[in-house]
Amino acid sequence: MTGNGGGAARPVAPRYGGGSLADVLPSALAVLGVPGAVDLLGLRPRLAGVRRIAVLLVDGLGWHQIPTAAPYAPTLAGLAATVGVPLTSGFPSTTPTSLVTLGTGSAPGGHGVLGFKVRVPDTDRVLSHIEWTGDPDPLAWQPIPTQYERARAAGVAVTVVSRPEYAGSGLTLAANRGGDYRGAADVDALATRMLTALAAGAGPTLVSGYHPDLDRHGHLSGVDSGPWRLAAAEVDGLLARLVDGLPPDAALLVTADHGQLDVPAAHRVDFDTDPRLRAGVRVLAGEPRVRYLHVAPGATADVVAAWSAVLGDAARVTTRDELVAAGWFGPVPEEHLRRIGDVVVVCRGTHAVVATRSEHPMESRLVAYHGSDTATEMTIPLLVVSG
Repeated sequence: MTGNGGGAARPVAPRYGGGSLADVLPSALAVLGVPGAVDLLGLRPRLAGVRRIAVLLVDGLGWHQIPTAAPYAPTLAGLAATVGVPLTSGFPSTTPTSLVTLGTGSAPGGHGVLGFKVRVPDTDRVLSHIEWTGDPDPLAWQPIPTQYERARAAGVAVTVVSRPEYAGSGLTLAANRGGDYRGAADVDALATRMLTALAAGAGPTLVSGYHPDLDRHGHLSGVDSGPWRLAAAEVDGLLARLVDGLPPDAALLVTADHGQLDVPAAHRVDFDTDPRLRAGVRVLAGEPRVRYLHVAPGATADVVAAWSAVLGDAARVTTRDELVAAGWFGPVPEEHLRRIGDVVVVCRGTHAVVATRSEHPMESRLVAYHGSDTATEMTIPLLVVSG
C-alpha cells in the first residue's frame, strides 16, 4: 500500500486558520503563554501545565503514509491511532513552502516561498529554494518575522536542531531565524540535541527538530521500498526515544511537510520533448507535480489551451489569478504575485510533468514526488504527546 489510490487521490484544500501546518507553532506559543498567540488547534486543554514543547517535522511523513509505515514503525502507528489528527499542509505541498509555513505560522502567500522553484521577478532566473544562499536576500524575500523570533522576544528559550549543512542557508534564515541553531548529522544526534535543549532551561522552552531521510528514500527508491521501510523504522526509533525522554512538564508535537506518491514512467510528460508544451512558455518553474509557467505577453489563453489539450485529465490547468482567488495560497500581496506562474499546472492522480533536458537529470529520475493537491500529498499528521 502506498496511498496512491482511492480517497487518497482526491483533491484536498488547505485549511489555513483551522487545521493546517501554519497553525502548529502559533498554537504551541499559546500553550507557552506568549502574548497574542492564538491556540488555533485547541492544544491548551490537552497540554495544561506544559512549559516546554518540542516540535519535530519528519519530511515526507504524510498521514496516508502512516498505515504503510506501520509494520516497521509501531510507535508511530500507536501514536497516530491514539493521539494523532490529520492537518493539511499549505499549497503547493512541497518542502521549502512547508518549512517556511511552519516557521512563520503564515500561509504561503504571506511569506512568499511559493514553491520548490520559483522565478525571480523581472528576470529569467529560477530560484531553487533548497540551493538558496544569499541572493535574493532571505530577509527581503521572506519578510515575515518567524514564530521563533516572536517566542524569543517573549522570553522563551528557542532552539532549532537540523542538519549541519543547512546552517545559514537562505531557506534556514527564511524559516528558522530566531532560534539557536544546533547541527545534528544523524538521527541519534537529533534526538540527543532536542532532548538536551528541552531540558536545559528553567523557563518556557521551544525546540524545533527536522528529519529529512524518509522523504529522501521515498524520492530515490519509492514509497514502501526497502530503503523507505528502513527509514520508517529509523523514524520510529527517533519517536520512541523522544517520547521516553520527555520531562514531566514537556510535550512533543510531531508533524510533516507533505506526503508522497510514486509516479510511474507512463504517467510522466516531458516538457522538453513536446513543442506543444514549450510554445509561448518563457520560463518553466515549480516542480513535476505543480508547474509554474511564465508565458510570453498575450500568450496565457493559448498556453492554457495547449496544456489542457496535451494533458487532458492528467492535470488541472488554470491561471494564477484563478488559483489565488480560490484561496489556495492564502492572501497574496502584490510583491509576491509574480513568483507564481501566469499559468499553473496542478497534476492529478499519479501524473507529473518532467523536464529531462532543462532541469537537473536526477529530478526526472526520482520515483516518488509531491507538491500537488491530492490527499496523499496535502494531508499530514499532528501527533501530540505530553510527558
